[in-house]
Amino acid sequence: MFGTTLVLAIREIRRHLLRSFLTILGIVIGVAAVVTMVTLGNGATKAVSEQISSLGSNILSIRPGQGFGRGGGGPRPPDFKPEDVEAIRDQVAGVAAAAAQAQTSATAIHNAANWSTTINGTTNDYLVAQQWRLQMGRSFTPAEEQAGKAVCILGSTVRANLFRGENPIGERFRIGDVSCDVIGVLTTRGQAGFGQDQDDMVIMPLKTVQRRFTGNRDIRSIMVSVDPRYDTATVQSGIEDLLRERRGITGGKQDDFNVFDTKQISDTLQGTTRILTTVMGAVAAVSLLVGGIGIMNIMLVSVTERTREIGIRLAIGAVAREVLLQFLVEAVVLACLGGIIGLLLALAASMIGAPLIQVPFIFDPKINIVAFAFSALIGIVFGYFPARRAASLNPIDALRHE
Repeated sequence: MFGTTLVLAIREIRRHLLRSFLTILGIVIGVAAVVTMVTLGNGATKAVSEQISSLGSNILSIRPGQGFGRGGGGPRPPDFKPEDVEAIRDQVAGVAAAAAQAQTSATAIHNAANWSTTINGTTNDYLVAQQWRLQMGRSFTPAEEQAGKAVCILGSTVRANLFRGENPIGERFRIGDVSCDVIGVLTTRGQAGFGQDQDDMVIMPLKTVQRRFTGNRDIRSIMVSVDPRYDTATVQSGIEDLLRERRGITGGKQDDFNVFDTKQISDTLQGTTRILTTVMGAVAAVSLLVGGIGIMNIMLVSVTERTREIGIRLAIGAVAREVLLQFLVEAVVLACLGGIIGLLLALAASMIGAPLIQVPFIFDPKINIVAFAFSALIGIVFGYFPARRAASLNPIDALRHE
């Protein structure tokens, strides 16, 4: 019986192809929107995770101030000193590497090419903490770090714009007012978690940048790599206690520095992305309800148009259950067709949209199955009332219908 009912439903849909398509349009748009939003949202979440991970694993970033900026309207908190970095490295258990950083910006010039970039004054511990390998060349020698030699390691973006495919090792170029010898080139990292190009950077010895560029011994940030055998929260607490002591912060006074755990930042950003994805998916799901209302409306019209046909079926022996099943199956078939078309559109939109917004395409079978099942449920829920109305018709009244 079900097979015959399914054939009748498909035949009725084929008789009114345009009307059937317009009926399922809401379902198509709803399913496509929900699946596309969730797929791209999952891709964005993964992209955020990968970009934060590119900063390094088990990394603590220490900055002066009560947040990413200065915070509040008071005086600027004091920067760190080289002695602070040494104390963290020597006195806090679980610190694998501690790299001081002094940053500035300058224009690099080589032959006819010039490029504005960031200068990162630091030590070899920076490469250890970041787990950043060299593509070619070498890192700083202890003598170069101690004497503040004008040597540098290039990020791949700087290399591409200054040397344009040439081997830069041993070459000299000018950055700001300083002539610098290239001793190494970093492997490519790409964008970081906040959109900046990690490869657009020139690394120089910390003392070189302090003497030749900033003119002081101040350190704006410290990057600490935590030994995987130690708990990151414990190491973070030890660093905070040490810095409070060294900076004379006692009692209930608020810290004038902040220690950021990159894993916490990653978890926060991923959580925010998931919430936004859920909200966008929920908004898109509203069109599914609109599609369900459209199916119910058209099915009610269909019952009115086919009242005489229903009367004939009931008069020759069909029971009310069979009539109800016929119209219910027709509504479910319409909804399922809309779901299939919507999934195909979502697949195409996601594959095209992911590269455009620079996130990975992640096919999630679960959301596709849920969206299709929900579209079928929409057909059952919104198709039941018209089907029930058709099944409850009086055969004599139906036969008299003009």
